[in-house]
Parts: sequence; C-alpha cells; structure tokens
Amino acid sequence: MNWVSGRLQAGGEFVSAGNLAVKVVLVVALVLAGGCATSGPPTPPVPPQPVAPPVPKGPSAEEIRQRAVQHFLARAEHAQREGFITMPAGASAYDFYLQVEQLDPGNTQAAAGIQTLVMQLVEQARDALRRRAFGRVSSLLNTADEIAPGNPLSREVRDQLQRERQRARQDVTLEGPGAQTVTLPERELSARSEAMVQMLGSVAQRIREHQLRVVIVARTDAEGRWVYSQLREAVPGYRVRGDIKLGNPPRLLLQKNP
Repeated sequence: MNWVSGRLQAGGEFVSAGNLAVKVVLVVALVLAGGCATSGPPTPPVPPQPVAPPVPKGPSAEEIRQRAVQHFLARAEHAQREGFITMPAGASAYDFYLQVEQLDPGNTQAAAGIQTLVMQLVEQARDALRRRAFGRVSSLLNTADEIAPGNPLSREVRDQLQRERQRARQDVTLEGPGAQTVTLPERELSARSEAMVQMLGSVAQRIREHQLRVVIVARTDAEGRWVYSQLREAVPGYRVRGDIKLGNPPRLLLQKNP
C-alpha cells in the first residue's frame, strides 16, 4: 500500500482516513451487539392466565313459579281423590287450587278443579236429601256456595230442599191423629217380591173402602212409581189419590180425604 496526499489507496480505491474510522466503529458496534444478543440469558415464556370456571346457572323465576304451580295442582288432585274437599284447613283440595290461582291467575286446571269440587258437594247434598237429612243438605250447599257463590247446581238442590221440607211438614199432619202408617219392609220392597205385591193389594183395598188419601214415601222415584202402580192395579176403576215423596224408611201414609 502507498500513502498519497493523506488518502489510503487500496485496490485502486482511495478512502479518506475519517470515513475509514467511521466504518471501523460501526463494525465493532455490530460485533458487540451480536455478542450481547447471543451471550445473554433467554427471555422466559409468559405463563397462561388462569381461566375461571363457569358459574352454574340456576332456574329462572318463571321456572320456579311453574314448578310451584304443578306441585300444588298435583296436591289438589290427590286431596280431591281422598275426599278432602274443603277440610282440613290449609291442606284441602280447595286450598291447593287457591294456591295455584294465586301463582297463576286464570289457570284453567284450577278453575276446572274447583268446579268439580262444587259438583261433588252438590251430589253429596242430593244423597242427603234423599235420606231427608235436611241439616246435612244445608251444610253441603252452604259450602258449595262459599266455593262458587250463586252456582246453578247448588240453587237447584236448594229449591228441592225447600219443597221437601214443606212435604215433611205435611207428613207431620198426615201422621197426626187419625192417620195410619204402613211400613214397607225394605228387603221385600227391593226384591219387588210377591209378598210385597199382595201386601200393597190389601192396602189398596183399604184405601178404596175408607176413601183414603195415600202418601208413598220411597227411597227413589222409580220405587215410588212401582208402589203406586201396584196400588192402582189392585183396585181397577178406582182412582187412588196420593203423592210420592222421597224418604227413608219406605212407608205409606194413609189419611181420610178432606
């Protein structure tokens, strides 16, 4: 190499001394940087953040309400099958249906169930009326009216009750002085036996002979009509005057025509 005018000639090129120094500094810096990058410890990986487990979701308020409705409907139907219509208080079919109506106003199953309760009470009242258990009839009808005020079924039986009470007062008159009571044996009457036919024929003869009025007290309408037909057939051509009443025990009430 030859030095010429302060320039270094190398391979036919001339580089100033200042430029050469800059290049040397840059090369050294790159070498040092590379050495630092390779000689330092590796950067540790960032650990994954923990994920919280999902919070279990409970039933909604609507689901809870519907479950309660079904629960009380089931209890009402069970109580109704067991005959617990309005008693015991708080655990009767009627109480459970009321619970349903509070949770779900307008629930059709509860409305139909209450109507069924009324029908049961009215049917029990009819049975009591046939036995002439007037106090029991009134109690059952009062309960039916409390459940469903003004229902037509209860009103119909109440009208029948009034008529039967009037007839019962007439019975007292018929069974008073001068009246005759003929008891009809229940077994023979149920069998419509020949002995019962003969007995009714004998009574019919007495009715015609003494011009008596008869009230037939029978357990059913069909039974009363059968008794009347036997009386009438036993005295052809004679009009047997009388009436048929439901009651128990079965009997004939005989009294002079007014």
